[in-house]
Parts: sequence; C-alpha cells; structure tokens
Amino acid sequence: MKLYQPAALVVALAMIGPAFAHHAFNAEFDASAPVSLSGTVTKVDWAEPHVVIHLAVADAGGQTRNWNFEAAGPSAMQKKGWQKDMIKEGQKITVKGYRAKSEPFVAAARMITLSEGKSMSSADDQDGGPAN
Repeated sequence: MKLYQPAALVVALAMIGPAFAHHAFNAEFDASAPVSLSGTVTKVDWAEPHVVIHLAVADAGGQTRNWNFEAAGPSAMQKKGWQKDMIKEGQKITVKGYRAKSEPFVAAARMITLSEGKSMSSADDQDGGPAN
C-alpha cells in the first residue's frame, strides 16, 4: 500500500471542501416561509460556496435587524448576469427568499431588486429549492 504525501492530501481536501459545504435547500431553509425584505447592504461576501449579502432591515417596531441572505455561488451569479460590483455597501435593495429553519435572521436569496428597479435571480439552481 502506497502512502500519500501530506501536501497532496491537503490539496485534494482543499479541492473537495466546497462540495461538502454545499447543502440541499430543504436541509436548511423552509419553502413555506417566504420573506421579502428591503434594507441597506452592510457587506457582501462574494466567495464560494455562496455569495452572502448582509442587509440591515428595520422591523415593524423600528429596530434594525441584520439579515444574511445566501445566494448562489459567484460563478452561478455571473451566469445569471450579476457582476461583483452590482451590489455595494450602503445600497438599498429588496431581497425575496425563504427563511432558514434554525437561524432567525438568515434566508436563501432567490430574487434581488436593486434600487433602480432592476430585478434578477440570485437562486442557487443546484440546491433543489424554489427558483423565486
């Protein structure tokens, strides 16, 4: 039996890591709990395995809640017409999606409407969840 070099093992694990990070929609999100929230972008993490948009949203009582919306991965977003600089800190947007089952201010982003009115899909078409 041949033993693998530690460096080769590290490279192999790094290559398959994102595949393990990906999850099925139904494992984390609730298709019966849609949300549509407008707020101000506080941060955008444009990285694998999912683009995450951090959004400050005022609730009915006027308290600001910090939501994290998980969108498709960067390459899937680009195929949908998104560019990294289209969503910026300080920008007002509306996000439609579905609440997470176990996290109160986390949702799967399915459709994003920019301040100028342009709406585009942000759904992860590979996770088995609703498209919008």
